[in-house]
Amino acid sequence: MGIPKRQVSSTASSRIYDTLRQDLINGRFTAGEKVAISALKERYEIGLSPLREALNRLAAHGLLIQENQRGFRVPSMERSELDDIAEMRRELEGMALERAIRLGDAEWESELLAAAHRLKRADMAPDKVEEWEHFHACFHRTLVAPCGSAWLLRFIAQLHDQFDRYRRMAPEAPEVRCVLDAQHGELVELALERDIKSARALMDDHIQRSYQVALQGVLSPA
Repeated sequence: MGIPKRQVSSTASSRIYDTLRQDLINGRFTAGEKVAISALKERYEIGLSPLREALNRLAAHGLLIQENQRGFRVPSMERSELDDIAEMRRELEGMALERAIRLGDAEWESELLAAAHRLKRADMAPDKVEEWEHFHACFHRTLVAPCGSAWLLRFIAQLHDQFDRYRRMAPEAPEVRCVLDAQHGELVELALERDIKSARALMDDHIQRSYQVALQGVLSPA
């Protein structure tokens, strides 16, 4: 018996969703660009039905803008939006971290140490950036994972995707990067010590420093 068509379509939709999501976050489409469905079909060698499903999901996630009768468009990149995203990250991620430290168990501690170790060992060479980004995202997810709210985690994941659109377009800042990398380890130490106040303060500073880097992508001339 073959695989049902609906299941095949769903698998194809999930695959193209993941690919397009990464391409949008990585800036492979120009901000404000109109996305031509016919061009996407050819570029990604995908059928119309799974492609439309993926585009609708990306629009719901905020990575595309759906225009009535005119298809889809890549969102613009504005400082006011980045300011809003960074502020919401500080509020929601800080809240999630406080809850995670209160609720996290020994298994979480072990997973957090493992996530931090993988991130520290990840190579940031140009051809290894995607691997580093993967471990970086995993670390931040693990840090707040036991917060006890699926909705809170969902909002934080969406904010990270939006924030990363700006951060990945910004010029490299090696000195800031060193500080941010060190802060990952410091966040782990404070979480394991159950020092909620210090961990929240460090998370705020971590996001603010990342914001300053991302901001350069808006301020720098194209």
